[in-house]
Amino acid sequence: MIPARHRGREGLTRTVLVQREEQINLLRDTFRSCERQRRGHVSLVTGAVGSGKTSVLESFGDWAAATGGRVLSAAGSRAERGLHLGVLGQLLHGARLGPEPASRVECLLREPPPPPPEAGADGADGPAVPDRVWAPALHGLFSTLLDLAEPSPLVLTVDDVHHADPASLHCLLYVARRLRHAPIMVVLTEARMLRPAHPHFRAELFSQPHFTRITLPPLTVEAIARLVDDDAEPAARETAERCLRMTGGNPLLTRALIEERLREEVDEEPAPDAVLGDAFDQAVLGCLYRHEPGVRRVAQALAVLDRPAPADLLGHLLDMVPESAAPAVRVLRTSGLLDQDRLRHPRIRRSILADMSAEERRGLHRRAAEMLHEHGAEPGTVAEHLVAAGWADAAWTVPVLHDAAGHALAAGRPDVAAACLRLVGRADVDEEQRTATTAMLVSARWQVNPLAVTGQLGHLVDTARDTGWPAGAALAAVPYLLWQGRVEEAGEAVAGCAGDEEAAHSATAGRLRAMRLLLALSHPDQPAPVRETAGTSRAAGLTAGGHPPVQALTVLGAALSPTGEQDPVGGAEQLLHRHHAEDGALPLLAAPLLALLWAGRADRVAAWTAALLDRPAVRHAPVWRAVLRALRAEAALRLGDLPGAEQHARAALDDLPVAAWGVAAAGPLATLITCATESGRHAEAERWLAQTVPAGAFRTPLGLHYLAARARHHLALGRAHAATADLRRCGELMRAWGADVAGLVPWRLELARVQFAVGNKAHGTQLLQEQLRVPYGLDERTRGRTLRLLATTAAPDHRRKLLSEAVNLLQGCGDRLELVRALGDTGQTLQRAGDSAQARLLVRRAYQLAQDCGASVLAQRLVRRDTGGLPAAPPVEPVEPEDGLSEAERRVAALAAQGHTNRQISSKLFITVSTVEQHLTRVYRKLDVKRRTDLPARLVAYAEPLPEEMQSAAS
Repeated sequence: MIPARHRGREGLTRTVLVQREEQINLLRDTFRSCERQRRGHVSLVTGAVGSGKTSVLESFGDWAAATGGRVLSAAGSRAERGLHLGVLGQLLHGARLGPEPASRVECLLREPPPPPPEAGADGADGPAVPDRVWAPALHGLFSTLLDLAEPSPLVLTVDDVHHADPASLHCLLYVARRLRHAPIMVVLTEARMLRPAHPHFRAELFSQPHFTRITLPPLTVEAIARLVDDDAEPAARETAERCLRMTGGNPLLTRALIEERLREEVDEEPAPDAVLGDAFDQAVLGCLYRHEPGVRRVAQALAVLDRPAPADLLGHLLDMVPESAAPAVRVLRTSGLLDQDRLRHPRIRRSILADMSAEERRGLHRRAAEMLHEHGAEPGTVAEHLVAAGWADAAWTVPVLHDAAGHALAAGRPDVAAACLRLVGRADVDEEQRTATTAMLVSARWQVNPLAVTGQLGHLVDTARDTGWPAGAALAAVPYLLWQGRVEEAGEAVAGCAGDEEAAHSATAGRLRAMRLLLALSHPDQPAPVRETAGTSRAAGLTAGGHPPVQALTVLGAALSPTGEQDPVGGAEQLLHRHHAEDGALPLLAAPLLALLWAGRADRVAAWTAALLDRPAVRHAPVWRAVLRALRAEAALRLGDLPGAEQHARAALDDLPVAAWGVAAAGPLATLITCATESGRHAEAERWLAQTVPAGAFRTPLGLHYLAARARHHLALGRAHAATADLRRCGELMRAWGADVAGLVPWRLELARVQFAVGNKAHGTQLLQEQLRVPYGLDERTRGRTLRLLATTAAPDHRRKLLSEAVNLLQGCGDRLELVRALGDTGQTLQRAGDSAQARLLVRRAYQLAQDCGASVLAQRLVRRDTGGLPAAPPVEPVEPEDGLSEAERRVAALAAQGHTNRQISSKLFITVSTVEQHLTRVYRKLDVKRRTDLPARLVAYAEPLPEEMQSAAS
């Protein structure tokens, strides 16, 4: 059996012979006819550059020689077109002639007649004088060829006849005219060129009665699939389709792609001077350089434009008439490099651009920018060429670059905007334009790397202060000052431009309201006048239907300081649904995502961030990608997914190092500290705590996350006093800020855990009761966690009720880690009540959930509790229910199907009526039913599997 590598190489050598059987068989039939009838023939094989004409010619020549024919071969070359009788000399060089014919040939080649006229071009009055001089030489040549055609046919093959010298073509035409009774077969190949090199030769050749033209078409998908792999049909066809899209079926390009693929499969070491993709790049350039320079120039223009371009536009770019550009486009299209009016694949474009000098590229880009501007192209398109040319000298370029930068920022491409604005910075502009450019550049570069804007941000602030805080520059600086913790400067900027506030619905007034809200919400420790102004802005935000940033921040404010009058979850969902598809809306969406997180809807944050991270615009904005990953990490943590939380938080810090996060570094670090603590990796938690966090972080809500995470770590290591200090600080700050919402940090609950750990049961119970009495902002997760802890202090009968409701709440909100604790506590309660069998089932389920959550420490704690020895009998993998309902939803649906009212279901399952309604809404959606009476009767079967301990608690 042939080794894979050799089998692959063999496949490469026959690449151009696949789908060429028909053409080769036609040549063979012609040869047999020539041999049988003793009559000659001329065959012209035509095709695009790289279509395999040479391989067809060689394959046929080898076959003809093996069959008994005599084969003389030659090849034309652009470099030898001026070599008199060069092609003829190649044909006769290996003929092994007798003494007399060899002498005639040597004399002809040594002392050739003067150059003939253009092959086939006779004068009007008969043959020109040079023809009479050529006649004896031509007669001697033909006689020599007739001698060689005995006893078997003579085959003359000339590759790339379009590059042959005129004298050799003159001789070939002489032979072609006399083939009626001569067993000589002439096979020529010709590439499709911009214009025929020898039109008179072609015209007379095509008029011969014994002439055949054979065309080589592009390869089909089926043919390429045979080259890829004859055995793996589905995979081979998929690869072949990709090859066809890249090459247009050009065999030369296809061979290069397959060669790269085989090299990867056999892990072949590339040559020392080779680069990745070198084979395909060289194939592309080989196609181009075998054409005329005009074709190559058009290909370079298309590579620079990188867009479909009509012939008149190409002609304008290259200073040629459109009629000259159109044939070049047709040639490129037939060679497979072009698809319609655009280069077929980005790799082809890169190959062409890499072959150009930097000066050539800049010159064409500048010309393209001028031409496209004259033709009214979009600013972004023109700016792309201006940036590539590094040119902004003309007066019209600065407005174009500014417009393009604005559009790029709105489209989520800060990298493109920054490139445009850097070019404006080198242009001659006035101070006002320079300040506006700096403001936009800070915004663009910050989204890529916040550390890169420190100097420009300082310059922007100084300029704004010196010029009286103009609204444009001052408000542009505020978000980035807050990110760096420069709160006082941000407050000064907001206060300084307050006098510029215009009409109530103006853009400037909306931006000012947004910045006031951002200042107050990101740093709630602001003085009373600032908070009062922000409160006014929040009230205005309720009616600011036309300014999304104000709406987004208003929703965030409602989540941080809930009053019951607003629905932060509904408002956040509306904003996300309205703007999530906009590429430039990532800065806007951070506020509603935080609102969902702090309103206790971590499940919705996880869903939305997953969708947003899949959007293409995220690739170009590392800061917002990192922010989304940090939010997704915190949401995963609150859903009990420790591995997922750690993965996303680490990815956020990979996108943006800790130093670049500014005061927001507290967010991802808090998630990682909690993940390490919950997993029992305390040394790792200490390393995360050793990371430097700016002091200003503790003036922000994210700083509270960090304090709570640090307190949890302190408690895990037995440092109750330090944990208490951090949590009391959380409580003091949250009450002072008016943001005492459990979704931010349930500091009472966490402090109660510390009190229980030190044996202060009464104080812990008091804190838990206070947590439950908070009038607004108590989410289901916090309520479920609080009830679980409170159950540890209750009498056995009441404990079961509390744990029952805790299990339902935690299951409903999706926090699997806390659900593990609740199930474990329930199992322990049943164990003490003597129901060991049911207790063991619950503990096994809790153990499986703990393993899924990555909480190995908690899982081992459950093992120590269980007397049945969990590791010896690992739990069975749970089967996903076919209807997609969670256990809580199924219990509610089963009772509803039996006819119970929402209040009765609430009483039986120890959950709120609101929770029942939410479960039923999800049940209706998943089962596609419209009303309670439409619930399938099969759900009645699920009424029985209510956990036995819940039934006992209910009784």
